[in-house]
Amino acid sequence: MTAPPVRLLIADDHAIVRAGLRALLEQRGDEVEVVGEAASVDETVTLASALHPDLVLMDLRFAEETRTGVDATRAVRALPDPPYVLVVTNYDTDAEILRAVEAGASGYLLKDTPPDELWQAVTRAARGETALSPRIASKLLTRISSPPTATLTPRELEVLAAVATGQSNREVARTLYLSEATVKSHLVQVFAKLGVRSRTAAVARAREQGLLPAV
Repeated sequence: MTAPPVRLLIADDHAIVRAGLRALLEQRGDEVEVVGEAASVDETVTLASALHPDLVLMDLRFAEETRTGVDATRAVRALPDPPYVLVVTNYDTDAEILRAVEAGASGYLLKDTPPDELWQAVTRAARGETALSPRIASKLLTRISSPPTATLTPRELEVLAAVATGQSNREVARTLYLSEATVKSHLVQVFAKLGVRSRTAAVARAREQGLLPAV
C-alpha cells in the first residue's frame, strides 16, 4: 500500500525561497503535498491550525517582526494535534539552534543543504524523528561537551545584536522601543555576564561563544 504524501506548510518571508523549496520538494511527485505557504508568524500559526500539515518548514527570521520562527515553532507545537517543525534557515549560532530545539523543533537544517539531504530530513521530521544536518549536529555535540557559556536573556541578546550592527545606545533604544536607560541597564548585565568592559569586547565574546553570528 502506498504511503500517503507528506503534507507540508512552508513558512518563510521570502517568496523566492518558498518557491524554491516548493519546486524542490514537488519533484518527489506523490510523496509530498505542499498544502500552504506562510510569510509571517501569525500566518504560519493560522495556516498550521487550519490546514493540518504533517510538517512545517520554518525559517527563523521574518521581516519587520519582533517575533521569530522560534515563537512560531512554540505556538505551532502548542496547537491541538500539532504538526512537527523542521527549521530551514541561514542562521547557525548555538543560541539559535538551542532555542529552536527547546521550542519543539524536530530538526534544524541550513538553506545550503543538498536537496537529497533536505528530503531525508523532511521524511524523518514528519515522523517525529530528529533531523539535524551534519554541521548542526557537530555544533550541538561541541556545545554539549564544552564548558557552559554565558546565559543571556532574549532581550539582552536583542540589545547586543543591535549593538553589533554599530548602533548607538539611543539608536538601539529606538529600534527596540526601549528607553535609553533600559538599554544601558541591559548592557551592564551583558558586560557582567560575559566578563568584559566594553561594547566591542562584548560583541567579540558573544561571537566566540556562539551567541551571535560570526562576521
